[in-house]
Amino acid sequence: MSQSFSEQERAAVYRAIRERRDMRHFADEPLAPEVLERLLQAAHQAPSVGLMQPWRFIRITRPALRRKIRGLIEQERQATAKALDERESEFLRLKVEGVDRCAELLVVALMDQREQHIFGRRTLPEMDLASVACAIQNLSLAARAEGIGVGWVSLFDPDAMGALLKMPEGSKAVAVLCIGPVDKFYEIPMLEQEGWASAVPLTELLAENVWPGAGHRE
Repeated sequence: MSQSFSEQERAAVYRAIRERRDMRHFADEPLAPEVLERLLQAAHQAPSVGLMQPWRFIRITRPALRRKIRGLIEQERQATAKALDERESEFLRLKVEGVDRCAELLVVALMDQREQHIFGRRTLPEMDLASVACAIQNLSLAARAEGIGVGWVSLFDPDAMGALLKMPEGSKAVAVLCIGPVDKFYEIPMLEQEGWASAVPLTELLAENVWPGAGHRE
């Protein structure tokens, strides 16, 4: 018996992948609690190395705390702009987060005491971060299927965020997720739309047997 989905179901999966966007513009509308629960369950169903489930989700519901997080992001936005030298003004024109208007704000973090988990991490300890990234991608794809936008913001100092959210030693904030209804999804990724960068085609990133461009080796 075939284990594949129906043609219609497969098309829906690939559509969600193809049309997922990192969103920065949100409508001033609430997110239904049951939808947020479905998105979090989708994230929690992600694969994780050694089944360690290293993700932790902190839902931000206090307006004052949201403003403080917005302040941390703005500090790093300015620092990043200065580090970009000749592209500073171009970067500052970009909208890099949607904290002010998104319906829900989540901080996603790595768990503490991760050193105790060595299954799959002895030589690749960063696999815990890869697992968290899978959880965020799950949430983003589920959100696209729900017609909900998600923006992943990484412009912040993890130590400052940890102190603000009273995170335990050894844990690490890795993402601020802006989540909520949007008026429309970007036709193409926003950074392409704004002329910041262009996506590289798969053909330039795919190779056989050796590193791309390394040539034939025996």
